[in-house]
Amino acid sequence: MRIVVIGGGVIGTTTAYWLARDGHAVTLIERGHELAAEGSFANGGMLHASHGEPWNSPQAVRQFLAWIGREDSPLLLRPSRLPHLARWGLAFLRNSTLRRHRAATHANTRLARYSLSLMADIQADTGLAYDAAQTGIAKLFWTPGELAAAMRESELLQELGIPYLRWSTDELIAREPALGPIAHRLAGALYYPDDRTGDACLFTRGLGEHCRRRGVTVLTGTVVRRLERRGRRIAAVVTDAGELEAEHVVLANGPEAPWLARSLGLRLPIEPVKGYSITIDGRGLDGLPRLPLIDDRHKVVATPLGQRLRVAGTAEFAGHDTAIRPRRIQLLLTQLGALLPQQAAMLAAAPRRDWACLRPMTPDGVPVIGASGLDNLWLNVGAGHMGWTFAAGMGRMLADLLAGRPTALPPEPYRADR
Repeated sequence: MRIVVIGGGVIGTTTAYWLARDGHAVTLIERGHELAAEGSFANGGMLHASHGEPWNSPQAVRQFLAWIGREDSPLLLRPSRLPHLARWGLAFLRNSTLRRHRAATHANTRLARYSLSLMADIQADTGLAYDAAQTGIAKLFWTPGELAAAMRESELLQELGIPYLRWSTDELIAREPALGPIAHRLAGALYYPDDRTGDACLFTRGLGEHCRRRGVTVLTGTVVRRLERRGRRIAAVVTDAGELEAEHVVLANGPEAPWLARSLGLRLPIEPVKGYSITIDGRGLDGLPRLPLIDDRHKVVATPLGQRLRVAGTAEFAGHDTAIRPRRIQLLLTQLGALLPQQAAMLAAAPRRDWACLRPMTPDGVPVIGASGLDNLWLNVGAGHMGWTFAAGMGRMLADLLAGRPTALPPEPYRADR
């Protein structure tokens, strides 16, 4: 079948890969001049099944409300955005009950585990190099109360197959000496041995080249203007370079998907959430972390990627604004300095690249995978901050659903009409 996939980030490219493996004639469209030019370019670099908890836990919602308008908060909701968030925000709050939040966490965790299991399959098939490492991930905590709360959640995740170890502060420092100067302030850590890291941009672009060799047509620098609808079907994909006919169309273009869906009379409850990262050139720098780290309180991650250190975090509800705000970058540097005080000045002076992107967030924090309501339009969107982790699984599930095959996971939690 002729299939058009719209969106050349990690999810769209992985979707194209699985569809091509099924023998379909696939065209992948990306508006940027390269694949992974936006949300997949410089994310946190973590593939972590341990971190599938949506943001709207009952306790987190109270904290978020207190952060409205605070530029120094990990999650910033700009007051000017409030009128546009009413419908999505109410749905976000409805899904913050313990029952719904736990169901969403379970759906995300199962998808993440499945996705990570597929990465070995992709690697065996493609031999991609993307600064991958399987060192596990350590999540550190500043107070015994924070650690105890996280342990309760991890015990639930362990029932879903996510192993973890509790590390005392001494055990943490033995495995990550870079944190030695702040050992007296830490309460300990949780270590997730099955989690891994890698550069999503290198992976996506390498996979795109593999797809090209497999016969996929990859169109970069191509903007989709609209989808031509006839009855219950999409008849053509209209781009700035002409029309493309297809038997099936897949929307995998993240925060832009609602705009195309709206023109067809469909509503996708996806809100763009801006995330920031800095990528520091670590060549010649001593004392950098060798383990990937998550600072749970400050919502920041530090990920070694080859000779680089990727620091990512903060979230900003600011619509489709992608401007890099120096104050938010400084917040990342400040939080990194709190983790590595002896290297703070050196890291602040090192060559680095600042980045901001939009992450597509659903109100319940679970992605949308599968049928759209139109006969030949499919959805693979809404992964939020978990896109890199979910990509392999989302792509495979979409390919299975399109082919009418049984899926490895029950599809109901990810349906658009859930």
